[in-house]
Amino acid sequence: MAAAAGEPEVIRDKAVMRAWSRRRRAEGRTVVLVPTMGFLHEGHLSLVSGAAATASPIAVVVSIYVNPSQFAPTEDLATYPSDLARDLRKLASTGAVHAVFNPPDLYVRGAPGRTASGASGGAAVSCLEAAGGGDGHETWIRVERLEKGLCGSSRPVFFRGVATVVAKLFNVVEPDVAVFGKKDYQQWRLICRMVRDLDFAIEIIGSEIVREADGLAMSSRNVHLSREEREKALSISRSLVNARTAALNNSNSASEHIKNQIVQTLTETGGLVDYVEIVEQESLVPVETIDRPVVICVAAWFGKVRLIDNIEIHPRS
Repeated sequence: MAAAAGEPEVIRDKAVMRAWSRRRRAEGRTVVLVPTMGFLHEGHLSLVSGAAATASPIAVVVSIYVNPSQFAPTEDLATYPSDLARDLRKLASTGAVHAVFNPPDLYVRGAPGRTASGASGGAAVSCLEAAGGGDGHETWIRVERLEKGLCGSSRPVFFRGVATVVAKLFNVVEPDVAVFGKKDYQQWRLICRMVRDLDFAIEIIGSEIVREADGLAMSSRNVHLSREEREKALSISRSLVNARTAALNNSNSASEHIKNQIVQTLTETGGLVDYVEIVEQESLVPVETIDRPVVICVAAWFGKVRLIDNIEIHPRS
């Protein structure tokens, strides 16, 4: 799709996208990718700003693709918010995006009537596999240790789908740099590990969480919160800030005590806690005392919306 002056070029074909990136690199530009699933908010735009500040000259690509392989059939793929025209206006307003990669599908679909099997002997399937077609996409990337725990405990196909689609985007866009938000902390660390282990020649940048004025972490899913649920959901960020303050004021704080306080706060506010964990920042291994750099990760339901948030803690030495 040809772009008007000042607007990003919209590319839907994989081969065209790859050729576009190679031309930009031949011109001496650094290609920077910002992967998204669309319905963009200020948090996404902060990733674009981070991308624009990485190098010069640059060519910034934002991908917009709702990835079916990271959703289980019981999750919210069908209701995930989408508004491409709105997204394109937002990206054009930044003046920093050169291309938008919006493929109709990134996967080979199987022939109708054939049965797809799960990635682990049929134990867990994604929406991609549940759609059928046993001779369709069957190659997956697993970051075996980092995908366990936290969000991986309740979403068994999620990180397999994330790692696979990001690898596909890397192979299509061929970026020099990619920017990910640290709100999805486990995802960011998992992608860093995948890039290291598979020798992708890509620099991964983690961008800090962007919050609403009242502290709620920005998320495309926030649109599904009622006014009352949104007010209750503020307990997540407030409990995280209080936990960090408590940890910094008490050396070698006991993780279990702080976790229990967060769970109690969220439960009393009306949230249904999925998990609260305190883990090392790189390995994501749980810690018993906060005596090293850690991150507190939270996932909780408010109404029908599952929200995640986190806060890093660097104890005073």
